[in-house]
Amino acid sequence: MRLYEWLDSRLRLKPIRETLLDEPIPGGASWIYVFGSATLFLFGLQAITGMFLALYYAPTPDHAYDSIQFIEKEITFGSFVRGLHHWGASIMVVMIGLHMLQTFLYGAYKPPRELMWMVGVILLFITLVFAFTGYLLPWDQNAYWATQVGINMVGGVPVVGDFLVRVLRGGESLGALTLSRFFAVHVLFLPAVLIAGIVLHLFILRRVGPAGPWSDERAKLGSETFAPRQVYMDAVVMLALFMVVAALALTVPFDLADKANPSDTTFVPVPEWYFLFYYQLLKYVHGPFEPLVTWILPAAFILVVFFWPFIDRNPARNPAQRRTTMLAGSAFLMVVFGLLGLSLRDLYAVPRLDPSVAHGKAVYVQYGCAGCHVIHGEGGAVGPDLSYVADARPDREWHYRHFQDPQAMVPGSIMPSFPLTERELHDLTSYMLSLTQGR
Repeated sequence: MRLYEWLDSRLRLKPIRETLLDEPIPGGASWIYVFGSATLFLFGLQAITGMFLALYYAPTPDHAYDSIQFIEKEITFGSFVRGLHHWGASIMVVMIGLHMLQTFLYGAYKPPRELMWMVGVILLFITLVFAFTGYLLPWDQNAYWATQVGINMVGGVPVVGDFLVRVLRGGESLGALTLSRFFAVHVLFLPAVLIAGIVLHLFILRRVGPAGPWSDERAKLGSETFAPRQVYMDAVVMLALFMVVAALALTVPFDLADKANPSDTTFVPVPEWYFLFYYQLLKYVHGPFEPLVTWILPAAFILVVFFWPFIDRNPARNPAQRRTTMLAGSAFLMVVFGLLGLSLRDLYAVPRLDPSVAHGKAVYVQYGCAGCHVIHGEGGAVGPDLSYVADARPDREWHYRHFQDPQAMVPGSIMPSFPLTERELHDLTSYMLSLTQGR
């Protein structure tokens, strides 16, 4: 308290505290109001983890992929921090979506809060641009080709399309300048714009005040300051979100695909889940109707959402009195989640091979292992049948050491010791462990 009084006597902190914590909330604190603070917390988490990742990341095509591998495998807590950053981005998209949905449902965009809604829409799309620019940075196959598809879609915009493509690529093709440009936009330009937008959003909120419940009767029951109950609710949700993100970072690995190969035009990229509904929509439109989906519908959607406070002229905030608005919102969500469900169904219907397993199979072929071993009826009979070797020996360490020195693990073995690199040893072991009856 003495330190606070000393600082207050010099910096006049009490007016700031009163502005931040003594803001009256019509109808009182509620768990439904936590999404804005949760989104702000997750942005802070993204900023902090991003700064630590930037310490080791090298934004060049020659080193970007290897620097991510180095972070994952060599840096203490590197994999955990990258996991926090990856899953934090996904949860942040969820939270900002819920925040917008709550605002829409409560009619909190109506006068005098139109500007606050419009700034919020801008923040939503800046977040999506964050996701798009960050996706290229690992420089693996998925990142390279998904970005290529996104840039090509921008090229379909009339008049300015070619110019925008050159600006995004930094040249005629996706390469070193593209990666450097995306990195700079991701870590310098977008954070500055987003922070300015958040400050403006909060400034407008303080000027017009929280909307409160849609029921006038409930709002008239009284108000409650932001502290302490709403602060407590926000803090509980922030802690819960961090625990969820940390659990995902620890238990769900986010593996890289192969290193980006511009000559491999057969690779089919898969965007992040929050772009999958749009990815699915693109599958249904071809030929002369492609511009409808690549830029006409997105542009129309952005304009409609941005100017929605002026489109919805109904003065009521109660959802029961805004049936047309509620039907429009419900139809939009049904289309989005329907397309998302179809996309996920299609993705999981196709078995996906772990890149390490694919590399291991290539090593198996490269060193002619099929000359001595049989797998599912193909190969020689000099050595043991490896068709289901992982069922008999599921121990990764044993296989790894066996490939390093066969005679040390199996005395008298006629298997030669091949000059395998550490990566080849790891991948060949992964391939052996994939050979089970369950696959």
